[in-house]
Amino acid sequence: MPGLCFGLLGPNGAGKTTALRMIYGVTRPSAGTIRVFGIDINRDPRAVRSRLGVTLQHNAMIQALSPVENLRVFGRYHLLHGVELSRRIDEVIDFLDLGSHAKVPVQQLSGGFQRRLAIALSLMNRPELLILDEPTTGLDPAVRLALWSRIRNLKASDTTVLLTTHYMDEAERLCDRVAIILEGKVIAE
Repeated sequence: MPGLCFGLLGPNGAGKTTALRMIYGVTRPSAGTIRVFGIDINRDPRAVRSRLGVTLQHNAMIQALSPVENLRVFGRYHLLHGVELSRRIDEVIDFLDLGSHAKVPVQQLSGGFQRRLAIALSLMNRPELLILDEPTTGLDPAVRLALWSRIRNLKASDTTVLLTTHYMDEAERLCDRVAIILEGKVIAE
């Protein structure tokens, strides 16, 4: 549903990340099928992934490159070029307040700026579904609040968000619905 934030809560090892990995097609389910946008992820993963944005628990970016350079590489992966690519880079840099550090090598950025960049990378293709795997773990309170604000803005622009978190306050403030997972099973919703 556009503009909805659905949260997955549970302790470490509960199966939250595994569930996400199945949704974006990196891990095959042991039984059944997973449909995203009505498409079987195992039959047409590219069709699904082109409509997703994914921020992993651990940042995946090229450390020697700047945020702008990382965004350019990732944008090309999504077949963005020329003026459209440059415009999109400017949009996500502005949206996540990365301008002051846009040309600094990632290896020199603080954890908070690296996390903002990780989310910016996942927004390059204007995803219909944004998957955020523990996006604020380890961030200071000010950066957490800033990211929460950006997530609310995405929801307001009809981006659907699927979020895993350990923080009850984060789930309460961001999520419209929540499922609690334990040992790979939903025990409450």
